[in-house]
Amino acid sequence: MAARWGLRGKSVVALLIACLLALVPAILLGWKAMEDIRTHFGLAFARNFTLLNQQKIIAPVIRELALSRRLAESVVTQDWMLAENDPARRSLFFREADGYRADQRNYSYFVVVDASRHYYFNDSSSPLSNSPRYTLSENDPQDRWYFDTLARDENYNINVNYDAKLKVTKVWFNMVVRAGNEKVGLAGGGLDLTEFLDQFISRREAGVTPMIIDPEGAIQAHPDTSLIAYSSGAGAKVQHRVFDLLGNDQDRTALRQTMRQAESNPGEVETLWATLDGKQQLLAMAYIPQLRWHVLSAIDLHAAQVLDSRWIWPLAGTLAGLMALLLLGFAYIVDLLVLSPLRGLKQSAKAIAAGQYDSPLPRTRPDEIGELSSAFASMADQVRRHTEELEDKVRQRTQALETANREMAAAQKKIGDSIDYASLIQRAILPDRQLQASLGEHHFILWKPRDVVGGDFYIYREGPHDSLIGVVDCAGHGVPGALMTMLALAAIDHAIDSIQSHDPAAILHETDHVMRGMLGQDQVAQSLATNMDAGLVRVDHGRRLLHFAGAKISLFASDGNDVREYKGARRAIGDKRQGSYQDEEIPMEAGWTYYLCTDGFLDQAGGEHGFGFGNSRFADMLRNHARRPLAEQADVFAATLALYQGELPQRDDITILSFRFD
Repeated sequence: MAARWGLRGKSVVALLIACLLALVPAILLGWKAMEDIRTHFGLAFARNFTLLNQQKIIAPVIRELALSRRLAESVVTQDWMLAENDPARRSLFFREADGYRADQRNYSYFVVVDASRHYYFNDSSSPLSNSPRYTLSENDPQDRWYFDTLARDENYNINVNYDAKLKVTKVWFNMVVRAGNEKVGLAGGGLDLTEFLDQFISRREAGVTPMIIDPEGAIQAHPDTSLIAYSSGAGAKVQHRVFDLLGNDQDRTALRQTMRQAESNPGEVETLWATLDGKQQLLAMAYIPQLRWHVLSAIDLHAAQVLDSRWIWPLAGTLAGLMALLLLGFAYIVDLLVLSPLRGLKQSAKAIAAGQYDSPLPRTRPDEIGELSSAFASMADQVRRHTEELEDKVRQRTQALETANREMAAAQKKIGDSIDYASLIQRAILPDRQLQASLGEHHFILWKPRDVVGGDFYIYREGPHDSLIGVVDCAGHGVPGALMTMLALAAIDHAIDSIQSHDPAAILHETDHVMRGMLGQDQVAQSLATNMDAGLVRVDHGRRLLHFAGAKISLFASDGNDVREYKGARRAIGDKRQGSYQDEEIPMEAGWTYYLCTDGFLDQAGGEHGFGFGNSRFADMLRNHARRPLAEQADVFAATLALYQGELPQRDDITILSFRFD
């Protein structure tokens, strides 16, 4: 008994010495772990704080930007600036502009007429005035912001400036007003800087300095208003840059590189370490492409409340208690495992020999064959339903034709009625009501089958955070083309259900797989063209991104000045050689209109020599009319094609689906 207790006591003492020897490196490792934890939570805090400030900025500034653009693009504004002294136009303009001021709290607006250099200004704090506040001069340094703005190619800029003549400091939204291609002046709004800074820095955090800077580093907002680079947005000489606050050239170079990375990844937070105000701080920034501003947060991790230190002492007490329990448990285990009879060792050996290593077997899941069988079963069910519906319609029309075969005129009428009814059925599968309910005036559709029915159709699917828009051109015309559209629609529906997303490339790939499964038989392939062209666009409304993938169909985009073509894959769906489809990510830009067009429009013969309409003529048409309202564009496009086509017959089915998100 004494020997047993002696061995246990020696073991406990040995463990205690080992714990004490391990205490020093444990403290060092614990301190290092604390610093790593502080850094980890500091990075998370910096990202969340920066994203929060980004959202706080976007709401008021985007609102002001939209109001200013609406004022500058108003026909009433443009007409008055072309005839400033016309009493009727002047009265109409100020009545409309005062409506903005009445509807918006603390709203102010200004107008500069380039012909007279008169500066008009009104806000909600004073009665409406339709007289100029002052006249700008090229020789007055305080008026350089206006002339610098007109000299630049940009349609607008956002400028923080103190107007000494009005004695107000605001974030000004300078919108260039154009009459045709002529710049006739500026118009816009002003956001009160005091209220803007109060919203931006509504809750000051210890050790955290929020800032707003432009791509050149000019400070647009800062808790210390003396550091703001006034008039920098209009091209004035910058006096205060964020680079001046950094400690060395290496940090300045690193900050510039990080700013470029943030501009390449809008919506993401980029971080770096730099010496700011003589201290090593964590800098986090996010880029707002609509405003061309960076939201920058400088965080001193030792001063900021990243971690709550109140939990350290309870943790230390818990560790001490665990060490005591460890010593007691070790003594118990020594007594149990070392000093117990050999019977315990024998039982343990038997337990190990009995294979007591049970673990739950991997949960059974469907294998690839099971998934493929399920997919084919779903596909076959959909094809069966569509085939039964088509056979029923064909049976009804066949009976009607046999009954009316005695009179050719009646037969022709019934054939026409049958095709018209088929057109009604085909029209019923088109998502016109969904498009009208979701997009309204922000879209138009030009759909002209070559015959009464055709092989072109378009799709629209609305999701919780995105929507899917697309056009499809099936091989063939008339009734065969229409039947192909039913099969194609079934295949696309199945593809969307299978992948459970609106990813365009994945939908095209799965549709290709389904179509090959449905129409892969030799006798069908020899008697019927089964390929089809398609173009799909996923609209990510939250991130303002388009994801495009096409099979021989391109996505066109134009802002009235430039025309871009995003080409689809070279192979159609169901082609002899299987194609590869990839998503292309496209930022949604204000003022740009997007077009999905089948080849019927581009290949239509016409003109003096009977050539196809062609991509170049199509691009010129987009460039000339992209700024029009979309409803007008549909009529203009149809009239342009009809003029070019002349007396020649329509070659193919024609579909254009256009949309715009301002």
